[in-house]
Amino acid sequence: MINCLLLAAGESRRFGSPKALARLGTQTVIEHIQHALLQSACDEIIIVLGAHADEIRPSIFIHSRIRIVYNKDYNFGQTSSVQAGWKAANPGTDGIMLLPVDCPWIASTTMDTLIHHFKKHQPDILIPSYLDKKGHPPLFHQRLREEILALPTDKGLNSLFIEHPPQNIDMDDPGVVKSFNTLEELEKLKNK
Repeated sequence: MINCLLLAAGESRRFGSPKALARLGTQTVIEHIQHALLQSACDEIIIVLGAHADEIRPSIFIHSRIRIVYNKDYNFGQTSSVQAGWKAANPGTDGIMLLPVDCPWIASTTMDTLIHHFKKHQPDILIPSYLDKKGHPPLFHQRLREEILALPTDKGLNSLFIEHPPQNIDMDDPGVVKSFNTLEELEKLKNK
């Protein structure tokens, strides 16, 4: 069983409004990502909310594979959101895919390839790359759960890479390396 933590708890300070609600055509970013995840082999989608939770909640689909978790400690950063989401995951989960809401261009077929590779090879950490540049969404094995839950919130998950060198998989999907922090970056990527 593979879960996806869709991380949408941040304050989006540089963006100026919730990144989850930025527009991609006729949809919000978070709606676009949910469509892609529901078309993928991901078993469950846990959407982690924090800042702007009340604004974002109406854009979350009512679906048997989607759950919402509220991270009351969202102001401590992304690690706290990963921890809140992972605590809520089914204990029988084999791995957790981490997808920040500002990475909406990843194809569902890319997620399927990642999930298939992860299930077959069982690495501690699997990271997709495009033209040798590492991207999202990384997949973490359940056996790292306790280490991740014990991480200080001021440490990123990449601090685990020394003990657990990630396995990389090259993808033919530029979406794995596309993300945005500002309105200008979003517009530039939409125009590409």
